[in-house]
Amino acid sequence: MHISAALLLELGLIFLVLTVMGAAARRFGFSPIPLYLLTGLALGDGGIAPIPAADDFLESGAAIGVVLLLLTLGLEFSIAEFASSLKRHMPSAVVDLILNATPGAVAGWLLGLSGVGILALAGVTYISSSGIIARLLGDLGRLGNRESPAVLSVLVLEDFAMAAYLPVLAVWAAGGSPVEAVLGSALAIAALSAAFAISYRWGHHLGHLIAHPDNEQVLLRVLGLTLTMAALAEFIHASAAVGAFLVGLTLTGETAERARKLLSPLRDLFAAVFFVAIGFSVNPGELIEMLPAALLLAFVTAATKVWTGQFAARRDGVGRRGQWRAGTALIARGEFSLVIIGLAGLSSDAVGAVAMPYVLILAILGPLATRFAGSGLRNPSRRGTPASSPPTHP
Repeated sequence: MHISAALLLELGLIFLVLTVMGAAARRFGFSPIPLYLLTGLALGDGGIAPIPAADDFLESGAAIGVVLLLLTLGLEFSIAEFASSLKRHMPSAVVDLILNATPGAVAGWLLGLSGVGILALAGVTYISSSGIIARLLGDLGRLGNRESPAVLSVLVLEDFAMAAYLPVLAVWAAGGSPVEAVLGSALAIAALSAAFAISYRWGHHLGHLIAHPDNEQVLLRVLGLTLTMAALAEFIHASAAVGAFLVGLTLTGETAERARKLLSPLRDLFAAVFFVAIGFSVNPGELIEMLPAALLLAFVTAATKVWTGQFAARRDGVGRRGQWRAGTALIARGEFSLVIIGLAGLSSDAVGAVAMPYVLILAILGPLATRFAGSGLRNPSRRGTPASSPPTHP
């Protein structure tokens, strides 16, 4: 087997730089996410120290990273609790769509984009980054906070909306017919709904299939099932993240606890790769021309996401500080916005020129805003807490 010395050297340097960045961030009580993103920006094409040999690894590692982030996030909650939360937050999903897709559509119209470009930019501003937010809640110790189920409900409902949106965008961008777009959307929504229903009704049996006295067996079974579910979700144009999250929700009790402990180091490693990959995908030289428009759009949609999170948290009876934490947690955009650009084939068009700096700005601004929105409370034993229980803190 031939091993590339250049690849090993570049990966070694990446991990050493991330070590320094992560230590510095935690020394001052910050999430390391913004520094990881800037590291990727510096190491990507057009950056100060390009590392081309690591490109393929970063792309594959980023996909695994977001899957592991959402899997471990799902392990913190029960399927019954989350199903109840989803029902309560259908109005939040409507508010989210109106407040956050509209600015992107209006911006696309003002920039003179085509219909496909307007639709793509609306999706870019609408969808928050599940991967960044999942890591952020863990870094800040907020997984057990009262507002967290509201935040996660909004994210999952966004993924449901994406199941309808992505087939339409893909077919339209490829010049397909409206009938093909509608059929693709209907299939994706039906498959995702069926997966949730099956998980809710029979998911408790999954723990018995995965349980084993050997840690290696547990790890292999959890990863095998999760990656398979993530692939199926991608196949129907839903998010791989929601497939992984669904697996995490269905695991309970001792199985969930063991899975969390076994997966934590692997998740942290690939999560770092995921954040570097987002910055890596952006060429700094292409950010300048449309930077003013991206900054304005980022400012507007950061505010609309805050309003969305406040609305959702208020429906759960969360106090004012918790509402602010929920709102700022939703600001970050990331992997899904970049997927939309690529799917529409517009990465070199005006929509890409606006969307790339826009995503990077909010991927950095979101974690910083969340950090200063109020200190979170740690409660690692979140799983099993009734969704209808009264708020335990503001």
